[in-house]
Amino acid sequence: MIDVLIVGSGGAALTAAINAKKEGVNVLVVSKTFPTHSQTCQAQGGINAVLENNSEDTVDNFIHDTYKASHKLANFENISYLCKNSKDTITWLDSIGVPFSRNSHDNIAQRKFGGTKAKRTCYSSDYTGLKILHTLYDQCIKEGIKFLNEHFLINLIVIDNQVRGITVLDIKNSEVKEINSKTVILATGGYAGIYSGFTTNSNASTGDGLIAAYNAGAKLSNMEFVQFHPTALENKNILVSESARGEGGFLVTSDEKRFIDELKPRDEVARAIFKLNQNKQRVFLDLRHLGLDKINNTMPQERRLAQEFLNLNMESDLIPINPSAHYSMGGILTNTDTQTNIENLYACGECSQSGIHGANRLGGNSLLEIITFGKVSGINAAKKSKNTKNTNISNSSQFIKDKNYINSLFINNKELNFYEDKEKLAKKLFNTLGLFREEESMSKTLSYIENIERNIEKYALEDKSKIYNTNLTNLIEFKNIVLLSKIISISAINRKESRGAHFRTDFQDKQKEFDKNTVVILNKNKTIISLEELI
Repeated sequence: MIDVLIVGSGGAALTAAINAKKEGVNVLVVSKTFPTHSQTCQAQGGINAVLENNSEDTVDNFIHDTYKASHKLANFENISYLCKNSKDTITWLDSIGVPFSRNSHDNIAQRKFGGTKAKRTCYSSDYTGLKILHTLYDQCIKEGIKFLNEHFLINLIVIDNQVRGITVLDIKNSEVKEINSKTVILATGGYAGIYSGFTTNSNASTGDGLIAAYNAGAKLSNMEFVQFHPTALENKNILVSESARGEGGFLVTSDEKRFIDELKPRDEVARAIFKLNQNKQRVFLDLRHLGLDKINNTMPQERRLAQEFLNLNMESDLIPINPSAHYSMGGILTNTDTQTNIENLYACGECSQSGIHGANRLGGNSLLEIITFGKVSGINAAKKSKNTKNTNISNSSQFIKDKNYINSLFINNKELNFYEDKEKLAKKLFNTLGLFREEESMSKTLSYIENIERNIEKYALEDKSKIYNTNLTNLIEFKNIVLLSKIISISAINRKESRGAHFRTDFQDKQKEFDKNTVVILNKNKTIISLEELI
């Protein structure tokens, strides 16, 4: 029987796996894609930390900046833990071989990101997330950690409010499998990918882990808070890291005039750009004054992307950009130990709501969170597994149900084209649950979603083959997207104020009565929403 079963294979999952393995238990990592394909790669700009050689910064400043950005929706204890352990986190990553960029004194280089008081963001050129991810994967291989790739999470197996394993779809042959485990860690990433066509996320970021947790009775929290990154290549939604502005890049209009402090918090910068876009004004990233040498040294990836996708050179051309859905602050509600309200179920990384980001995430904090709380999750799950009895379950009711459901999809005839509705839904989400929101349009979107939900069983497979049937995985993802969209809509409508990334044109002020977490839970097949005091 598996002691610690980890679903997902990004930075949080791999960190959890390494630390669980060190506790002497057996570990299995299950992933829809492959470890080096995860969204962690999109965290290009860096990872925050207060280092001893940086006399400009303090841990107290770091805590203050993070809490301020959260707009009072953060867990102060968790933020303090994150910030106080940041140096140790970077030291560990450095020790296992992450190739951080260095300054002239051979210390780890740091750059300034938005919403901060000092240069705090450690980086590896503009490939930071990718370098961390590959280094973590190498460590997993060294530790002999087992991987089960191309297996899609369908549901959690929960008996008497205790997780006993998961059901998965083997993408290679469309077979449903049951995997028993003493503990489960969900590290499946975020849900900004539901804004398909308007997101920097990959097509795989469809919130599967959140829906599995929700269907099992776990609490989801703050789902209305989705961060839109200010700078993606215009009409391409390819991320241009905050490092471009951190290194001194300007944001300008067509007449080359700056209109905002480029290092304000992301929500403010993104809204300012989008407002200009709505008025038919284009916005550009101006890096020409930095020179080719600095651009090649600090942001070679961004330069290459601008060349490949726009045929423009950063050292000589203005780079047209627009905001794009990038990161989800909401997720599965966890406590300081990364535990959920379901026994033996843990969550870490972007799929969790760990009380760090609140209403707005600071750039550079996502990588720090996944490593810091990935470690916490791995250690705690491993220790819990040692005190949990072997309870192998064969042919659980969840497994039988999921197997019958998948088999039924190969029998049903096609009635509705979910690809068309997925595209329409993503556009509605961007227009009504994007950077600016108001009651009437959100309510219309919710009605549209509920209509899809009523007809959800009419969506069927066109491709009836069993081998690598992407039509099948896309259909399951679509159903997850519909439910996620409903939960986000309900949460956003319920929060009648503006706070961080959630900006309502009909309620533009922050309200003290909403200094609470939005919590959504499934109870007797009904979606129940409430506001809860911060843990």
